[in-house]
Amino acid sequence: MSGSERIDALWDFDNPAVSEERFQQALDGASGDEALEIRTQIARTLGLRRRFDEARTVLDAVRTELAYARSLVRVRLDLEWGRVLNSGGDPIGSRPYFEAAVALAHDLGETFYKVDAAHMLGIVCPPEEALEWNHKAIQIAEGATDERARGWLGSLLNNTAWTIHDQGRPEEALELFEKALAFRLERGNPKTIRIARWCVGRCLRSLGRIDEALRMQRDLMSEGDEAGYGSEEIGECLLALGRVDEAKPHFARASELLSKDEWLVANEPARIERLRALS
Repeated sequence: MSGSERIDALWDFDNPAVSEERFQQALDGASGDEALEIRTQIARTLGLRRRFDEARTVLDAVRTELAYARSLVRVRLDLEWGRVLNSGGDPIGSRPYFEAAVALAHDLGETFYKVDAAHMLGIVCPPEEALEWNHKAIQIAEGATDERARGWLGSLLNNTAWTIHDQGRPEEALELFEKALAFRLERGNPKTIRIARWCVGRCLRSLGRIDEALRMQRDLMSEGDEAGYGSEEIGECLLALGRVDEAKPHFARASELLSKDEWLVANEPARIERLRALS
């Protein structure tokens, strides 16, 4: 396992604060490029908690201390600058950082981070360009010998499906959502399998296959681990079936849970307000 892989293994994306503690502990015994890499990930934990000024301060310090412009540290620095800018509401400003990360990762033969940067361009670019970047990233991941790079396929298929879905092409999107689910099932991670199943159910609702969608969301709900999105979808399915009163408690539960999601509150306030109104 490379140094970068060991650093990445410290992540718990469900708990950025715990991840920061791990990185801070790892930093105590690190030096040189390893220490700089760890600090880029500390900045990422801060960005995920919307502490953008602190994240920028950390990244500025890394940039000042970086001795070699053409290194993996530079790739990771560009990636995290881009992520902080995008999460802070500046996707246009983030784009040059991700483009630079793609180019340098390619030159360095760092396929995993090349796919990471390409997948971020699939998030921040306008829809048609986003779709192009998603397809590029999928091609890179599918052709990679690096198993970590291939591991991006689930996320890439999912992101591409959402882009197509949001362009009003749910039938095409469903094929990709189902392909993403098949990939997740192969990998056997219960959490990502649940998310992939939820996405298939959500797309079925867009296709007007409401009974199937409702059944899938209820199956997921019966397995527990509700974060609010399942309640929201059950409510939407019941509403589409004209069962308004039956939908209300599900919207109320979704409103209660999703209003605690800082990213959702900041980026989709109308969605949160709609849940409150429907409950």
